[in-house]
Amino acid sequence: MKHQVDIALTAVAPLVWGSTYYVTTEFLPAGHPITVAALRALPAGLLLLLLARQLPQGIWWLRAFILGALNFTLFWALLFVAAYRLPGGVAATVGAIQPLIVVFLAALLLDSTVKASAVIAALIGIFGVGILVLGSGISLDPIGLLAGIGGAVSMGTGTVLTRKWQAPVPLLTFTAWQLTAGGLLLVPLALFFEPAFPVLNAQNITGIVYLTLIGAALTYILWFRGISRIEPGAVSALGFLSPISAVLIGWILLGQALTLIQIVGAGIVLTAIWLGQRAGRVNPPILTKLPIHTPT
Repeated sequence: MKHQVDIALTAVAPLVWGSTYYVTTEFLPAGHPITVAALRALPAGLLLLLLARQLPQGIWWLRAFILGALNFTLFWALLFVAAYRLPGGVAATVGAIQPLIVVFLAALLLDSTVKASAVIAALIGIFGVGILVLGSGISLDPIGLLAGIGGAVSMGTGTVLTRKWQAPVPLLTFTAWQLTAGGLLLVPLALFFEPAFPVLNAQNITGIVYLTLIGAALTYILWFRGISRIEPGAVSALGFLSPISAVLIGWILLGQALTLIQIVGAGIVLTAIWLGQRAGRVNPPILTKLPIHTPT
């Protein structure tokens, strides 16, 4: 029962992340993907850091910035590039290779076994989201496609290293370190590569607040909690929920077509998620939770 609760809580994160593409295209000014990523990460990190009242020590300064760069700086910058250049459902699906990346990186960095069931689940998931893309009947922008794939590689690497480097602090503190570090690294990139951000209206502010508090602070606490309790491959398989969420949001809120073949693809994706969780139960994770220390 406890394992099912861990899976359910972790699944909330990718379900919410599927709304990123809708919020980006409908609420935020176009042409500022890195700035939007910085506005999402840094305020959330500073808010959690204020609550945690604990800074990294020793090697954790370097590790926090490495994880922040992988999980947020690179991932979110590429994510928003993909979101601006691809329709929502498609943008959410191009990262489907992430579970496969995680399976092999976990074997390399965590000395875990490459399970045939985990590889099969990842391949089925890729096939399912491929059907979702083809079923949408639209063309793919090459730059957006490459950005989505690059983001999947970055996030996959960050997922495995987050499991390998489990910090001796509460989840809120660990999340705060990574969000703050990732946000700080995004700021100079935004200043160098993008034009000045326009004056924000109420709709823009609503979008940024949602992405900061819900799409960042809350969901990443749940995601990192899942990484600490569930095998990385099984956690990553839950990421397949993001394209399903994005496609459904596009259908309900934007009136985008939802074809029979896309529904079939969604069913295949859900099957892959189920198989991924079964594969993750074969060998229970070594560490069941992050150590909890009282902040000083």
